[in-house]
Amino acid sequence: MPKLKFQKSKNSKKQAKKEVPTLSLKERLAQKRKANQARKELTSLLTTATFGGIFFGILLAFVGGIKAAIPGILSIFVFSLSYKYPRQALFAFLIYVPFGGTITYYIGNSPILQLTKDAFYIPALIAIWQSCRKQGIPLIIPKAIKTPLFILLGLCLLTLLFINGGQQLNPPPVGLLEKAPNEIPIGMGILGLKVFLGYVPLIGCAYYLIRNKRDFLFLSRLQVSLIFICCVLGFLQYLLLLTGVCEGTRDAEGSALFKATLEARCYFGGSLVYSPSQGVIRLPGTFVAPWQWAWFLISSTFFAFATGFTDPSIFWRLTGLGSLVLVFINAVVSGQRIALGLVPACFVILLLLTGQIKNLKRFIPMGVGLALLLGIAMAANPAVVQERLDSFSSRWEASPPQEFIVQQFEENWKSVAGPLGSGLGRATNSARALGETKLVETYYPKVLYEVGILGLLGFVGLVTTLTITAFKTYRSIKNRNFRSYAAALWVFILFISYNTYYYPLDVDPVAVYYWFFAGVLFKLPALDKQERENTSPQEATQKKPLSSTA
Repeated sequence: MPKLKFQKSKNSKKQAKKEVPTLSLKERLAQKRKANQARKELTSLLTTATFGGIFFGILLAFVGGIKAAIPGILSIFVFSLSYKYPRQALFAFLIYVPFGGTITYYIGNSPILQLTKDAFYIPALIAIWQSCRKQGIPLIIPKAIKTPLFILLGLCLLTLLFINGGQQLNPPPVGLLEKAPNEIPIGMGILGLKVFLGYVPLIGCAYYLIRNKRDFLFLSRLQVSLIFICCVLGFLQYLLLLTGVCEGTRDAEGSALFKATLEARCYFGGSLVYSPSQGVIRLPGTFVAPWQWAWFLISSTFFAFATGFTDPSIFWRLTGLGSLVLVFINAVVSGQRIALGLVPACFVILLLLTGQIKNLKRFIPMGVGLALLLGIAMAANPAVVQERLDSFSSRWEASPPQEFIVQQFEENWKSVAGPLGSGLGRATNSARALGETKLVETYYPKVLYEVGILGLLGFVGLVTTLTITAFKTYRSIKNRNFRSYAAALWVFILFISYNTYYYPLDVDPVAVYYWFFAGVLFKLPALDKQERENTSPQEATQKKPLSSTA
């Protein structure tokens, strides 16, 4: 009997393959009309963008020359296409983020190019917001963060209105022979608000970007591929400096031996320090500055770990674990003390908090390979390894992180103007072209200085609500792979939410990844439900023959 049943099901499968549904003439004509309409819309869009870009480029050429004109023309094209195709724009946005520093310096180091990634993000956001309005669905996901977000936004607007606005209307008095500073406090405030909360809508964008399991797998595999490529380029950058193809800061003198400079750039990324005679190496990888590369490596630990332990394909699991190995290697060779300390720590935390420690055998082959590579490297370059360890320990002893953070809190608590802060943008590096800014090297003291104690409490309320909601969301997922991936994202959100060492939430890539992958996490329960609905009919059909035979 089982043999006959197997033969019958085999024949039925063959018949199903042969019975491919054919479209009627009317349906084929409708498809053709739709394709022609899409082609006409694209042609019209490109024509309009071309003429608009040329006109805008000519205006910019008169003001800032050819270096300003070319980015202006490109921005018109990118804006137009991103608005028309928001899903593709968001993927392009994610691809551009890790390569933005390299692209910026290859094209010409124009300040406009620093904002290129927003040419993908902002039009896509506008298109998604309009689509949400038409369909009557919320852009702010999940509902739990709405109240704390609006409270924080209200406090920020009060700071912008009363503090930045007051500075604009009543600039500080200057002496008789002193020159008044050329500042635009309102402009600083708007830019500071954009840096502070501008990427929060990425939660909703990511939520609607992922429609099904296929989209999710594409996104997770795209991210791990970007990590792999960037880490290969980062290691290649180190080899080019090591072999002398790039000089770095070898020939610099005095204090220049210890300062990252753009003149020392080595093919990828931006400013770097490479002074082996002084035991100082700070590489930027594919980013503008070395410390951005460090935080890319730290954040990549979470994404590579998630894919390496949860992807259904063995090829992509190996790619994820391979990327994780490359992250470890770059954390050692890049000279970034914070990456050297946090990448292994984050890996251990992920193993413990996600429950993947029971699946550690998946990592053992890669772990053995990593240990072998690091062992060879240590044997070949014992001085370099010793320098990394000495640099890490000396930095810790000279300025322990906990003492440094407390000192920053004390200093900014005393210098902040009032409960609404000293003004948005007043401690934001990217706003220094619009007025005088203060360097605050830790994140929560920076928030305290800009928006005061009320804004700081509002931000803590927002990220706490986000973290708790993310935890509840991940715990509600039934699918094992989705649940494990969500657990890794939750640990990432938890870690960044309360990290105040430096200010990764202010700049790439963490400023993007934190909010975007929160949206991915909140989408996973819907994908889990889709998977259960798709598998339950199959399970029902499989159970029917068994019940009939019984």
